[in-house]
Amino acid sequence: MSETHPRYLWWNGQQVRWEEATVHVTELGWSTVGAVFEGIRAYWNAEAGEAYVFRLREHLERLLRSMRLVRLATRWSIGELTDAILRLLRENECREDTYIQPVAYRAAGPKTLSGFSEESGLYIVTRPMPSHLLTGRIVRAKVSSWRRISDEVMPPRVKNISNYRNGQLAAMEAQLDGYDQAILLNQQGKVAEAPGACVMLVRNGKLVTPDVTQSILESITRDALLRLAREELGLQVEERAVDRTELYVAEEVFLCGTAYEITPIGEIDHYQIGDGQPGPVTRALERLYHDIARGIDPRRPEWRTPVGLAERATVSGAGN
Repeated sequence: MSETHPRYLWWNGQQVRWEEATVHVTELGWSTVGAVFEGIRAYWNAEAGEAYVFRLREHLERLLRSMRLVRLATRWSIGELTDAILRLLRENECREDTYIQPVAYRAAGPKTLSGFSEESGLYIVTRPMPSHLLTGRIVRAKVSSWRRISDEVMPPRVKNISNYRNGQLAAMEAQLDGYDQAILLNQQGKVAEAPGACVMLVRNGKLVTPDVTQSILESITRDALLRLAREELGLQVEERAVDRTELYVAEEVFLCGTAYEITPIGEIDHYQIGDGQPGPVTRALERLYHDIARGIDPRRPEWRTPVGLAERATVSGAGN
């Protein structure tokens, strides 16, 4: 893969060279207002010489749901998109932790706010994204003055690009105030999520997280961690409304998502969380998630889609 960009991307049914995927500048703007996307990770396993895409089918199912909700026509099946992503990863020689981003956008209609057409375009790009799992990364957070968008305003449960302006405002505020991350409350004053990540906490040994009606993204990582907590670690899990002050008195708090993976929070609004270090539940989930995603732990094979780089290397070696 090039240091600046990959060799190929996928665009409207064709794998094309990076420099050939161009549109006129006037096509930008209104076409992206209703655009939706997915953030997907492929984890590299050096010992196996293979990369594994984490929960690929679930991500593509959510992409199609998002397209439906913002009224973008679906032109490609999950099978076609799966094949496109795996081929792209192979052709770009993604032998490292990689971020995969399919983006569906409005491809026709008037270039105005009220312009409407269901015709869609879709592109898929890849880029390196090293994992920070097991690195000891800890962040400081603040509860934002901005509130999370509600389902009566814009659908927070899907990955609409326009939704992310809400979280971006909160993230900028947090950074300007000297914090690493923000936590948004919903319109009822309950904990919603962080920009680009869901929030989980541990109270009295129970794993607690806002339920999906609290103005949060229906996160695939969140779902995976809840299942691992219940089914593999035997933890008691509560999905419910969470008060702001529960964050301050929690034993552990962490963020989760494709980009954030599992990111412990050591301090919120100058309240130290626990001893300020990742707690035992966070550490156990982090290790389990890391090992399953990389194929080190054989459990949950249905969550891993092998890219085919190991087979490609074998064929290449045989050819030499």
